[in-house]
Amino acid sequence: MKGGENRIALLIDGVNLSASAKALGFDIDYQRLLTEFRTRGTLLRANYYTAIIEDREPSSARPLIEWLDYNGYTVVSKATKEFIDASGRRKIKGNMHVELAVDAMELAEHVDEIVLFSGHGDFRSLVEAVQRRGVRVTVVSTISRQPPMIADELRRQADVFTDLLELESKLGREPQKRRLSRRKDRCG
Repeated sequence: MKGGENRIALLIDGVNLSASAKALGFDIDYQRLLTEFRTRGTLLRANYYTAIIEDREPSSARPLIEWLDYNGYTVVSKATKEFIDASGRRKIKGNMHVELAVDAMELAEHVDEIVLFSGHGDFRSLVEAVQRRGVRVTVVSTISRQPPMIADELRRQADVFTDLLELESKLGREPQKRRLSRRKDRCG
């Protein structure tokens, strides 16, 4: 992999990144995302975390997950769990935060920088722990929407906060590809 001395790991909270990009009005081009971060150093790992709803119908996320898996990403996934809450409502749970945190701690001794794509405040303690190991942490989310999609305590803990909107020109799917993709979805 191309790059300088800076050894980088990308840890992507898939649902959070997708929701942030959608709120900002663009789609992520995951090939361009890899290309961008390879220019910033040696990309050692690009992990994408997602929970998968397993029911009778194939998941709409399956094509993306398969593409990521074959194109330079390590996909970390697990099946969602369905339960009934105290008020009798059906709920689906599929949190990947523990898996992401464990991977971050294991990667900390091998990288100079972790780029965390998430806005969840739960990750503030993780960021602090990784920083104590001498790793710089960049958090990518957005404050360009109201309410912001990043917890203030996470943004403040990060060494660098990058608003996803600032990366749209580098990571966004080109409008031509977006139109073709939507046309395929309608026809296919």
